[in-house]
Order: sequence, then structure tokens, then C-alpha cells
Amino acid sequence: MVQATAAPSVSAEASDTKARFLAGYRWMQLARVSEEKIASLYRGGKITGGVFLGKGQEALSAATGMALRKGDVFAPLIRDQAGRLAFGETLLDGVRTYMGSRLGPMRGRDGNVHRGRPLEGLLPMISHLGAMLPVVAGILLGRRFRGIEGTVGATSLGDGATSTGAFHEGLNLAAVEKLPLVLVVANNQYAYSTPTSRQFVCQDLADKAVGYGVAAHNVDGTDLGACLEVLYRAVEAARTGGGPQLVVASLLRLVGHGEHDDASYVDPKLRDTPLGRDCLLVAEQRILAEGWANSATLRAWQEDAHRQIEEAVTTTMREPLPDPNTEDWCALASRHLSEGSLPA
Repeated sequence: MVQATAAPSVSAEASDTKARFLAGYRWMQLARVSEEKIASLYRGGKITGGVFLGKGQEALSAATGMALRKGDVFAPLIRDQAGRLAFGETLLDGVRTYMGSRLGPMRGRDGNVHRGRPLEGLLPMISHLGAMLPVVAGILLGRRFRGIEGTVGATSLGDGATSTGAFHEGLNLAAVEKLPLVLVVANNQYAYSTPTSRQFVCQDLADKAVGYGVAAHNVDGTDLGACLEVLYRAVEAARTGGGPQLVVASLLRLVGHGEHDDASYVDPKLRDTPLGRDCLLVAEQRILAEGWANSATLRAWQEDAHRQIEEAVTTTMREPLPDPNTEDWCALASRHLSEGSLPA
């Protein structure tokens, strides 16, 4: 006789919702504070390379990283600091890469956005222009060949990347092979400075899913609760055989394309629409309205985030930079192919 399992109680579901929301908020807050510090260091000449902030996109990013689990694959992009942290990247890894420390995951050798730990499922970014979609699809197909089941791959891209060849080829492959891939599109209204009206003519980017035969989800990218609900649902659908899932989030990038860009091309009227809401402030308002925390607790969490980033920066500033005259530039994975290592 099979005994029925009771459904979760309303109070248990409410408790889970609260815990998940507060966890997501803290990842968002840590990402915001850490990126503000990185931007300050960039303006002070302490960062080599560009700095691209995720301000306004942290809710979507954090929800993506949180919906995945150990063993999954995540290919984050330039505005995914919150998702990186939620997926398991340490703050120290990010700071070390931005500041060129030889002790960072890229050993001070690469641009600061191309960091990752592939063996742990966190992929270094190739490009934000859709290039990571076929990479994740290939990894998932390779896992299938090896008999590895139950894992999901996710990557992010912007609205402009949906017009690239890599998007078409990668999503088409994923759809044909019914791969457990979640594609998260941050429709932030501009591909750098090109508005969506000059990128595509479909009414909704989710309409593109129909042509590939994949499931589509729309979400308000400024609402952490909505992002968590949709991303967890999409990841679960992919994990349980539902094939690729396309998630389209509507929001507005609240800063320039990078710290070198003043975003003067953005239509000021957009900032006064729901798209222009600051997702961090929206999350704070819900926390206070629900009574999940008070203002003093929110301030304490913010102070803790500032402490963490200051500690990471202080540690990194004491660490060595790579010396071009003595550095062994051979890639770790290709030692056996280096000059002089092959038999005569």
C-alpha cells in the first residue's frame, strides 16, 4: 500500500518564499556594493580593462544563479555579478581578476570579465554576443554522450545577442537535441546604444521561441520575486525533460554600457516607466512591506557587504601581479603541447 504524501502547508511555502527572497536580496546587495567599489577603483586607475556594471539587472542575475545547483553549468556574462556570487564564485575571485592578481583564477593573464572555474561548472565568458549559447549546448550534449543525467546548463545574453548567428545556431541545436538548457535574455532595451526598434520587429522576444519549438517565459526583470518564480520553474522544466527554456526579462540597464559610457542615448522617458525601476529598491520595499526585516537589519546587511568587499580588496592589493619576464605563459590545460614537451 502506497501512503499518500501530504502537500506542503501554506505556512511552509510562505517560509520558503521568504527565505529564498531574502537570500536573493542579499546576493543582489553584495553584487551592487562590490560593483560600486570596482567602479571606484576603475576611476582611480586601479583596474586594467573595462568595467561593466549590472545595476538594474541584479534580480534576474541572482535568480538565475540561485535556480541552478552544484553540478550544473552556468555561463555568466558581463552584468552577472549577482548570478556569479549566487552560483558559488567567491568575491575574492572577482576582485583578484579585476585587479590582475597572480593568485586569481585567470592568474592575471586575461581580461577581467573572462574569469571562471570550468571544472566547477562556472564558464569563463568568450563574448556577450550569444557566443556562450553554443558552448553550453555543446557541454550538455557532451554530458549526454557520457551518460551524465540530471544537470542543467544556463547562460545569459542581451536583446542584441538574439540577432546573432550564434544565437540561432546554438538554440536550434539545443531544440533539435532537446537539451536541458535555460537561455536567459535580459531585454534591457538597448544593444549597447542601439534601441530594440532597430534590432527586431517582433512584438516580443519570446515570440522567437515559437520558431525553434522551445518553451518561452516572460518576466518583469525588476521584480525579484517574479524572477525567482520563473527561473526556478524554467530550470526545473529543463531538468525534467522539457527541453530548452527561453526566459525573457523586461528591464532597463540603469548605467551606461560600461564605465566609459554615459548612456546619453537612452530615452529619458524610459527611466520613468516601470522598466526603469531599481530592482534592489523594489526588493527592499517588499521586504519592509512583508515585515521580513526592518530598516536596521537592511542597513546591517549593507554594512556587511561593504566589509566583505573591503576585505577582498585589501587582500588583493597585497598580492603579486604577473611578471611578464618570468611568467610561464603556457595554458594549464595544454602543458603537454608546449614547445619541447613532445618526443623528437
